[in-house]
Amino acid sequence: MTKLKINLTQTVPATSRLTATVIGVQGSAKELKLSKNNLDTKLTSTINLESLGVSSEVGSIKKLSGPSSSVIALVGLGKEIDLDGIRQSMGAAARELGNFEHVVVDIAALSTKEQVLAAIEGFQLGNYEYLTYKPKATKRVLAKLTVITSAKPSAASLAEIDVLSSAVHRTRDMVNAPANDLYPQVMVLAAKKLAKGLPVKIKVWEEKDLIAAGLGGIHAVGKGSIRPPRLVKIEYKPTGAKTSVAFVGKGITFDTGGLSLKPAESMVGMKYDMTGAAACLQALIAIAELKLPIKATAWLCLAENMPSGGATRPNDVIKIRNGKTVEVLNTDAEGRLVLADGLSMASEESPDYIVDVATLTGAATIALGNRYAGLMGDDKAIKKVQTAAATTGELVWHMPLPDELRPLLNSDIADIANVKIGNRAGGMLIGGLFLREFVGTEGKPTPAWAHLDIAGPANNDAAAYGHTPKGATGVTVRTLVQLARDLAG
Repeated sequence: MTKLKINLTQTVPATSRLTATVIGVQGSAKELKLSKNNLDTKLTSTINLESLGVSSEVGSIKKLSGPSSSVIALVGLGKEIDLDGIRQSMGAAARELGNFEHVVVDIAALSTKEQVLAAIEGFQLGNYEYLTYKPKATKRVLAKLTVITSAKPSAASLAEIDVLSSAVHRTRDMVNAPANDLYPQVMVLAAKKLAKGLPVKIKVWEEKDLIAAGLGGIHAVGKGSIRPPRLVKIEYKPTGAKTSVAFVGKGITFDTGGLSLKPAESMVGMKYDMTGAAACLQALIAIAELKLPIKATAWLCLAENMPSGGATRPNDVIKIRNGKTVEVLNTDAEGRLVLADGLSMASEESPDYIVDVATLTGAATIALGNRYAGLMGDDKAIKKVQTAAATTGELVWHMPLPDELRPLLNSDIADIANVKIGNRAGGMLIGGLFLREFVGTEGKPTPAWAHLDIAGPANNDAAAYGHTPKGATGVTVRTLVQLARDLAG
């Protein structure tokens, strides 16, 4: 995708038929008004918002003819302006105006540095399309964004937005890619390519290494596929870092359910089951690019869950890295098995915080819908993730981990079972309780831990909204980076 040129100016630029000028619409339905702008007042006075069906709803957009054959885009800013509303509105504008070479944002209400940065960030996030497999499709031509403002954000803050939006776009690209072209080995190559030239170290556990290291969860899930599983560790360790965080990502590049085979309709979309690993990878790369003063490690738990003569069977017992045995009652509850190894490995290094990210349960979608991630863990980590998510505008909802549900995972022959067959209550919470068993290492301090179940927001299968496209969303990348920033102090 063409890299946007960003221009901040107090001078109104010349317009042409390839220019779109964004004007804000504010207020309630009964008191709609145009945000102050630099357009000719004679022109703006002729715009009847009510008769045109214009709305102030965040993200709404109405295009009109403007001066010099240009276009005016009336974009809803909401009843009251807030930073995430700005991001969402500008993201919607970016999506709708991709056939213009130059977009001018002429909204006087965006007056502070923070507001201007939010506008640019939202625009950058919304400026996305995935056409890898549509070579003849008409591509976006948008190349320049001009914001008319007296605010003067630093060059560093503008560069940071570019880093973050690029990380989100790369995550979307990875997740949108079909499973025949993106599988564990390909994700390894992608990680190595991204790390080139950055101060990060990469270590890869191949199939024989997984067995030797006692990583029985990742191996068990991936052994049914002709594409072997992998564990990848990417480490960023700047000199002087006083705090450490580990990200553990579920990377099931395709999930058939294994021998507990999914029905056909449930298998569609299972290429998205590696979103957690993609988000953790791209967040780590962004942290390194931003040179944040924190030790950060990403653990990518990669496997393809396939049925075959070599696949793990229901009632099989496997051993996780921390020594606990698991009776596998449902091979379609595979994400928690690979994460168990990843959490165990991360715990051995005793980071201050561990956050795992996973499209873990359909139950999360049933409970929270398609836009909220379920957030579980201990209070210390929960509060940090909530604060980071609030800063970025990403939606999380704190869910409990009730101890009374833990007996549902008891096994007659192993330390724990991966599911309770026949139980449909509290599925998201039971998944979290299972993962909790693998946080911490005997004899070492237990890290503060949070679990993000992103089954709902990882993929948007409805219409695009705000800066969120249809398809892969890139959710949690910005929250993870913000968390690292907050922890670094």
